[in-house]
Amino acid sequence: MGKPASFHQELITKLRKLLRSRRFLPGSQFLTEREIAKRFQTSRPTANKALSNLVSRGLLEFRQGAGTFVRESVLDYDLQRLVSFTDKAEAAGKVPSTRVLVFKKMTTAEAPGEIVQALRLTTNEQLFYMERLRLADGQAVIYECRHIAARLCPAMTKTDAKGSLYAFWTTSCKLNLSGAEESIRAVNATQSQAIQLGIPIRAACLQVIATGLLEGGIPLWHEETLYRSDVYEFRNQLGGVSSPKPAQGRIRSAEG
Repeated sequence: MGKPASFHQELITKLRKLLRSRRFLPGSQFLTEREIAKRFQTSRPTANKALSNLVSRGLLEFRQGAGTFVRESVLDYDLQRLVSFTDKAEAAGKVPSTRVLVFKKMTTAEAPGEIVQALRLTTNEQLFYMERLRLADGQAVIYECRHIAARLCPAMTKTDAKGSLYAFWTTSCKLNLSGAEESIRAVNATQSQAIQLGIPIRAACLQVIATGLLEGGIPLWHEETLYRSDVYEFRNQLGGVSSPKPAQGRIRSAEG
């Protein structure tokens, strides 16, 4: 009889604690499936499942024929999954933090028309607006402006905005995030953006404009987020060659 699901989650927590302990530096080989099974007195399939979870979170990477390694310290944006900034920063061996610059409630009458349309809001419906800086080891790396449909998470507070929104929505609000529709482009930082990020005016950045969705295609948030291109790279894995299809201007993501 296998270990209960709670043991599997506990094992993942213990492995993440090992990663945060700095015993395993970025680029170093992590414990093998056999070593995990022996150390934590579990089966190899359970150890394999835990390793796979950490790989999917971007904390580890699997190298064919070599083993599993701690991800290098680059901050990356995975185009295929929603993964929290906290997990990404920790995977790079950095300490994540968030500075909430603005957090307020507004009505559709105060919001831009394109936001109301993107979130499919009705007249006089309420939404949250926030601006956040995401920091890694105290360095600002992301400047985020986000509107959120308040009816889907009415109890949200500024304190909640200081942590992982994905964790808050899925755990506290019991929402099922299905992904996001997003576009990505290269831009130059404006004066106000440059001041917030501590970079030169017109420095090269990557801008993500996205609408996050719940199951059933219900829009939850709309964001315009700026990533510093000197510390961030965008990552994707492509499949093989297939029949040509019409080009798409937007990327459907289920990456965070």
